Amino acid sequence: MSTGKPAAKNRAAAWAVWLTIGLVVAGCVAAGVLNNDGDTTVAAPAAGERADSVAILQRTSAEQGLCYGWELVDYHDYGDPLNVGSNLGDGVAVEENPACPRWVQVTANIGYVSESSESNDFARIQVTGSADIDSADLWQVERGLERLGLTEDVFVDDPGWAVTRAAVMLPLLAVEAEIVPPAAGTPTPGAASPSPLPDAGSDLLRDRWGYLLATVGLLLLAALFVTVGVVQRRRQRRVVVPAQRAGAGAAGRTREKA
Repeated sequence: MSTGKPAAKNRAAAWAVWLTIGLVVAGCVAAGVLNNDGDTTVAAPAAGERADSVAILQRTSAEQGLCYGWELVDYHDYGDPLNVGSNLGDGVAVEENPACPRWVQVTANIGYVSESSESNDFARIQVTGSADIDSADLWQVERGLERLGLTEDVFVDDPGWAVTRAAVMLPLLAVEAEIVPPAAGTPTPGAASPSPLPDAGSDLLRDRWGYLLATVGLLLLAALFVTVGVVQRRRQRRVVVPAQRAGAGAAGRTREKA
């Protein structure tokens, strides 16, 4: 008996199975390449945020004689920064700008990753300045941003808003770091007359008043419990003693009859 036809049928079935597997694998690969499982685009500041920030920085820069700016960078984009701005205007950087011999700038470098990645989104915040500004002072300004609530998580959640908000905080932090003097009309902490100190009072009462109140409350509660116990005990004795006397009298009469 010839076995040519069954063998040919088996080979055709095997080819069909492998072709199906290949098509499925190719489809999965294509879906993985084309599927966008998370938006990794860094959003630039809104037009209103940029305009408001420029206006504020223009006023403070004119008062302090120091330029302020911001720079937003997409970590995965190796080209120009996503957005820059300063007291000179929207889209105008202060770094190496001849119009700003002294400047301070906040740079936010934002990196978004796809949802399928095991890595997390991140933000790198750095405050830089012109060569005449000490690096320790710039570091103090950088830490001040975090102290004011502009943490890395805030930059990750809304980078455009955060970087412009950080820029308008730079003048205040520059005064705090003594990079520039306060604006005219603003008293320095040393110029203000010291207010009289409050009465020192007792250290025991000032530091431990909570414990003292708790102790007094417990003592009053204990005294209440003792008082209630004594009253109840007296009432019990008033009931028991007549009963005992009545019982003793009855027992005596019984013995006399006997």
